[in-house]
Amino acid sequence: MLVKWEGIVIRSVDYGESSKVVTLFTRENGKLGVMARGAKKTKSRLAAVSQLFSHGYFLCKAGPGAGMPDLSQGDIVDSFRDMRQALTATAYAAYIAELLDRLTHEREPNPYLFQLLLQTFRYLDEGVDPEILCRIFEVKMLIVAGISPQLSACANCGQQREPYAISVSQGGLLCPSCQPSDPYALAVTPSTWKLLRLFQVFDLERLGDIEVKPATRSQLKHVIRSFMDEHLDLRLKSRAFLEQLERMERMAQSDSD
Repeated sequence: MLVKWEGIVIRSVDYGESSKVVTLFTRENGKLGVMARGAKKTKSRLAAVSQLFSHGYFLCKAGPGAGMPDLSQGDIVDSFRDMRQALTATAYAAYIAELLDRLTHEREPNPYLFQLLLQTFRYLDEGVDPEILCRIFEVKMLIVAGISPQLSACANCGQQREPYAISVSQGGLLCPSCQPSDPYALAVTPSTWKLLRLFQVFDLERLGDIEVKPATRSQLKHVIRSFMDEHLDLRLKSRAFLEQLERMERMAQSDSD
């Protein structure tokens, strides 16, 4: 039986001498793997469509059982060429794709997540701030993982009293009265926790120009990554590379100053 899915390649792994196992995140069926036979051959019609980040329509032959479908052909809608040619944007895209891959299960339809990924890649391709796009995507994935921080009131007593700190262990904001209950609570500015709260409910397609100060950027990253490291068992190769790249860029910036 032939089936057609709209999807984005979020992982592509060599299989044997000439083939690839391609992981798609599809609009219709969520994440699924397909076999792209012969895709490593130079003249293969599957070579381009099996490349990482490719967005297109994938025609696959699915058997009667639960085996992996064979990719028959694909039509590329967008290869995100500008994103691919920018090292920083590519590094963020790889991290975003791996994070999505690790926090979703096979064949669980989620059209919202598909559209979120597609819009994120479109913005990266257009040159929109990759760091802020990544923070927004991470906050959305915290919701998917079920560890989204409580940011509308104190996570301990429910009161709305500033100034807040953020407790990773208690799952969100702590008011001044409750802060002594967590000596490791993270001190953050109002701008940081309000941006985090905005990112939770914000429709990415409505993104306009966003100016975020360096100190706020640093706090956003620290809070989000602290939640991930505390509550998720993730070892992402793409994150290690991205952090190395960020260190190199900071060093280059300090040298130029």
